[in-house]
Amino acid sequence: MRVDDEFAAILSTAVSICGVSAAIAACGAIQGDKKKLSYVTSLVLIVAVPMMIVMPWIAKSLAMDELVAGAWLGGTLDTSASVVAAGALISDQAMKTGVIVKFSQNALVGVAAFALALWWAFKTSAPGGKGERPSAAVIWQRFPKFVIGFVIASAVFSFLLPAELVSGTRSALGEIRLWWFALAFVCIGLETRVVELATTDQGRPAIAFLGAQAINVFWTLLIAWLLFGGVLFAQPTIK
Repeated sequence: MRVDDEFAAILSTAVSICGVSAAIAACGAIQGDKKKLSYVTSLVLIVAVPMMIVMPWIAKSLAMDELVAGAWLGGTLDTSASVVAAGALISDQAMKTGVIVKFSQNALVGVAAFALALWWAFKTSAPGGKGERPSAAVIWQRFPKFVIGFVIASAVFSFLLPAELVSGTRSALGEIRLWWFALAFVCIGLETRVVELATTDQGRPAIAFLGAQAINVFWTLLIAWLLFGGVLFAQPTIK
């Protein structure tokens, strides 16, 4: 699609891992253009809305197994909130399965950010690049630090804090998260021009994203059926 390397890195990470969070991590790893990041996050959110409604309808119309449907949603929808909302339209089991799959993808953000930082540092030091040496300091500078906070917080709440304390703080933390996400997405919306999604680079980034997402819908359904449909493994029990 002749999409430039910055756009390609942010777009591909967003569509293959976990949408907005992955796009932010990718942009930080390559020190990309913030306008391109805004473009991608806007594209992710706009595409997620109709998918959040249509995919549960398809799953119900085809009488799809609840676990397969939930895994399909979790692997395809690019925001955690849309996975929860879409899964709830099917069943509680589908919602929980989708959340498990989406959180598993979220855990890959750090790996992807590190790989991108490493690759981009070597790329810019190659002939024709910017001449920057791919030292440990350069990689650390490019690495998005919020990923470290994500890993530390996850480890602390998973292994160090009592379950009662974690359960007691969930409501307050969820409220804070809700407001921060609302503020972040409102800010994204303030600088988003829908017309620009179709006109930027002759619309090639948008077409590339939509094409990748279309492939992702069918590919993820196949993987969900193999892993959660009792084909390769015994079907798991989701409580």
